Amino acid sequence: MDHIKEAAWEIIQAVLPIIALVIILILIFISSPLPVIVQFLAGAFMVTTGLGLFLLGVKVGLLPLGEAIGAELPQWGSMPLILFFVAILGVAITVAEPDVRVLAAKVDIVSEGAVSRHLLIAAVAIGVGIALIVAVARVVWSVPLGYILVVGYLAVFALSYFVPPHFVPISFDSGGVTTGPMTAPFILALGVGFASVLGGKSSLADSFGYVALASIGPVLAVMLLGVIFG
Repeated sequence: MDHIKEAAWEIIQAVLPIIALVIILILIFISSPLPVIVQFLAGAFMVTTGLGLFLLGVKVGLLPLGEAIGAELPQWGSMPLILFFVAILGVAITVAEPDVRVLAAKVDIVSEGAVSRHLLIAAVAIGVGIALIVAVARVVWSVPLGYILVVGYLAVFALSYFVPPHFVPISFDSGGVTTGPMTAPFILALGVGFASVLGGKSSLADSFGYVALASIGPVLAVMLLGVIFG
């Protein structure tokens, strides 16, 4: 019950100011506002309900699952096996990410099929999977996050000179959509669970940085896709 109240309050705080602002704009700029307001309120109610259910599902199911998996994986002992399953999880959660599918559909439409939605989703998912391998290996081998970020972004800017111009914005948007409502909470929970088992003085710092690396992986993957198909 506490989870439901907390989710409802968060949604009300986030959505209510937007609803009020939009209604004010409708009253100012639209001559016959009543039908538009009724239609908007109906849509806002459905969106609010959906957001509340989604947020509740994340708190009740997705976050505990991510932490449980992150806490269990280090106990397997086999580093190659751990990295393999981390990559599989990264690919699976990215394929399920709604933002990735929206981007892929829009790119497919705008490019008139030149950049297939399935190919783009696969590239983004593989990029996230590889990035999570790097993120976990960084924690295990105590590599500073800053070094990896600098190398990663240097590689991104270097590749941007070799890809077709239209692939550059697609690549950066591909990195942005991986911080969506499905991928980011799961990756963060996975990192917290993983670091809680490893312990050590840097366990708090090691709990984070996964999303930062996961957003670089798709950028590099889509840019490499542009190099291949460009």
